[in-house]
Amino acid sequence: MRQKEEIPSTTQRGSVSVPERLQALNRTEDFAVLATDDKGMPYASLVSFALTPDLKRAVFATPKGTRKYKNIIRSRNAVLLIDSRSKGEKSLMETEAITIIGKGKLVKKGAAWDELAALFIKKHPGLEGFIDSPSTALIVIDIVRCIHVSRFQTVSVWDCT
Repeated sequence: MRQKEEIPSTTQRGSVSVPERLQALNRTEDFAVLATDDKGMPYASLVSFALTPDLKRAVFATPKGTRKYKNIIRSRNAVLLIDSRSKGEKSLMETEAITIIGKGKLVKKGAAWDELAALFIKKHPGLEGFIDSPSTALIVIDIVRCIHVSRFQTVSVWDCT
């Protein structure tokens, strides 16, 4: 029987290495929740993602007709939430999440597109046909800040600029 854990009622400053946790979640999680600005209202979408090895950028693909695409083109403000809740039955105290705050933009065909598309396809080989479609956009988020939350209210911040 699992022992009941006390849920903290106050936020504590964390001391984890956010880059290490970001790398770990990039290895174990395929999906993130993307939040964009939809004319002043938040809009959330589930996306497949990959992070660059230097942890300065996140990449995802989306059809050009989607609201998330239009929101990124219009506002550029983007947040990705990556979390470990899908890894079995865990308590709130065992689940971790990283909020990635940044600026998104369309990646145009060329060397940068080739590099980022290869990175994305390496993590998500089943999406190769999707990413190669002319109706699909490759979006990169330049990461500004990452906020890691563990043990329900233990918060560590990493400024990436």
